[in-house]
Amino acid sequence: MNINKRNLKLTNMKQPFTASSSSSSLIRKARLSPYLFTLLAFIVFVAILYGEDFVCLLGQLDPNVDRLATITEKRWEKLPFSIGKAPDGCDLFSGRWVWDDSTRPLYEESECPYIQPQLTCQEHGRPDKDYQYWRWQPYGCDLPSFNATLMLETLRGKRMMFVGDSLNRGQYVSMVCLLHRLIPEGQKSMETFDSLTVFTAKEYNATIEFYWAPFLLESNSDNAIVHRISDRIVRKGSINKHGKNWKGVDIIVFNTYLWWMTGLKMKVLHGSFEDETKDIIELSTEDAYRMAMKSMLRWVRKNMDRKKTRVFFTSMSPSHGKSIDWGGEAGLNCFNETTLINNATYWGSDCRKSIMEVIGDVFRKSKFPITFLNITQLSNYRKDAHTSIHKKQWNPLTPEQIANPVSYADCVHWCLPGLQDTWNELLFAKLFYP
Repeated sequence: MNINKRNLKLTNMKQPFTASSSSSSLIRKARLSPYLFTLLAFIVFVAILYGEDFVCLLGQLDPNVDRLATITEKRWEKLPFSIGKAPDGCDLFSGRWVWDDSTRPLYEESECPYIQPQLTCQEHGRPDKDYQYWRWQPYGCDLPSFNATLMLETLRGKRMMFVGDSLNRGQYVSMVCLLHRLIPEGQKSMETFDSLTVFTAKEYNATIEFYWAPFLLESNSDNAIVHRISDRIVRKGSINKHGKNWKGVDIIVFNTYLWWMTGLKMKVLHGSFEDETKDIIELSTEDAYRMAMKSMLRWVRKNMDRKKTRVFFTSMSPSHGKSIDWGGEAGLNCFNETTLINNATYWGSDCRKSIMEVIGDVFRKSKFPITFLNITQLSNYRKDAHTSIHKKQWNPLTPEQIANPVSYADCVHWCLPGLQDTWNELLFAKLFYP
């Protein structure tokens, strides 16, 4: 299916509703148990401005809470690239999935040559396409149709960069697929230089880039190809090791989460990886993550111009490695899952509330406007959308694996087209209607 023609027009574009409200809290259909009232002040503290993934936290505290809308505060002047705003009181990240076979998918897998073979599920034998036809519908408002022409014209003469891990790379590839069909052959290219991949739209003098930095800080997992290291180490105060490659971008989208989740502790290096004797200490995952978040915000403050540039941070991408979490049979996972989780109170088991608290605490103190893309809850429902076994396998499968597909199903990454196109629709909405 081609990109819908209405998406190519600058006029008659459906007006989006963005997550905005007054500085007072907006609580919808929430059944608050008494002890949650005592935590309301803390919730407001965490949620102000960014709409952090505090619904994940609430879900763990009280599964009877249906929904708590994003709480925002008018702290910033008009943000760069914004062309309007929506009425107060709509949370883009709170809603439901609806079947839509008239406008979805936004492109075909076979039409986008930039999708890496880890994400081409149809090419690797997935028998169904249902995962491609779901559209995110916020409660009481709509997402705008993704307007590829508007996006490309906005990027004219500019650089957009995604920085982070393979999940952010999936979102990056999705963005390229959403845009590339408007660019004539011979006027576009994609090249990779170590950790940096660059898609160039020559006619627009624009680039859309991805930079591999799974921790944002320098680490022993920074090799873009060989990075499967179980004993992971990050280097304190090393943001500029990668950050020097991010300078000059106009729009930057960060993510970092999955690689931190290796246990309760994280190894942190003081000094250099080149030192003969290495000074390594262990910090709690939360303290190490806080260190990285502070470094990222410090880099943003020093290197981004709040009057010309925009910064986004994408929340954790959930996995579906245990079907028992959603009421399935023990010992199974996302393999062969083709339906959505239809329980609105489902929060998943990998929602690490302590990390969300770190994000809320650090971002609250930011002196630079960061737009938070809260993709966690809406992605939690999508156990159907993972690559599972339908991807290129870089290592030969053992006979035992072949006999038991559950054992090698990838329940972390997502098929394209699919869920990550919605992440970019949310990015589009927040870029132009913050």
